Amino acid sequence: MFVRIVKMSFHLQHIKSFLILFEEKKELIRNSDGCNLLELYQDKQNPEIFFTYSYWEDEIYLENYRKSDLFKNVWAQTKTFFNDKPQAWSVDKKVSLQ
Repeated sequence: MFVRIVKMSFHLQHIKSFLILFEEKKELIRNSDGCNLLELYQDKQNPEIFFTYSYWEDEIYLENYRKSDLFKNVWAQTKTFFNDKPQAWSVDKKVSLQ
């Protein structure tokens, strides 16, 4: 399993639209094959910055999702709200304490 982290920065006037879109699509994204968890975070100091964390069983599942119509449609809408280039990382979880 690995974690995909995506950092996105939005124009203030588009944050509400992004949140509506995320609310509409989050269950579909989470229920994509191989996706075990989906989280959305908003920066406390800069409300324009958001992060998604998604947990995937294997990289092939993420790649299949990224090739899907769902991703293409969501990303096409989401990127119109950006005020900066998004960044993404794929990382292996090494330790998790609860």
